[in-house]
Amino acid sequence: MAKAQGGAYPILFLTLVVLASVVALTLIDGVTRERIAQAQRDEVQEMLATLFPEMSAYELDDDTGIYTILVDGDPAGHALMSKATGYGGPIDILVGLEADRSLRGIRVISQAETPGLGAKIIEASFLEQFPGLTLDELALRKNGGSVDAITGATISTSAVIEGVRQGILDLDAEGGG
Repeated sequence: MAKAQGGAYPILFLTLVVLASVVALTLIDGVTRERIAQAQRDEVQEMLATLFPEMSAYELDDDTGIYTILVDGDPAGHALMSKATGYGGPIDILVGLEADRSLRGIRVISQAETPGLGAKIIEASFLEQFPGLTLDELALRKNGGSVDAITGATISTSAVIEGVRQGILDLDAEGGG
């Protein structure tokens, strides 16, 4: 009988360790959750400010994910997050639009494209092609559009273009602006 009781102690000890760990993680989550959320809001505001330097504030429609950019209280444009699938995986894109739906600019938030090739989608030389483009101009130059493909990275380039196009179409479908 003594052996049966001795076997219960490790199980009891492990149960207490797991319980203490769960309580500790729950408390830490409660303390850090708001800090993480604030850091994410600050990051989004910084990205929006790079696209809209004159921005005085923004409003986020939680249902649609569309940001309305405000300048002195008046709407000046919109922004939204869009996703694409490139050669290396998902690409997250911030799309900034003027009130007339022409592009203000884009920022690639995250990507996993091939270094030295597809990863060039984050370089200014690529991103600077987008401001002022309309939906009709948003295609590779070889397909009648206004965007030059990155040499050796047509899949990545096309993915960004398609992600931006889809973002604009989603905004129009949601009735943004």
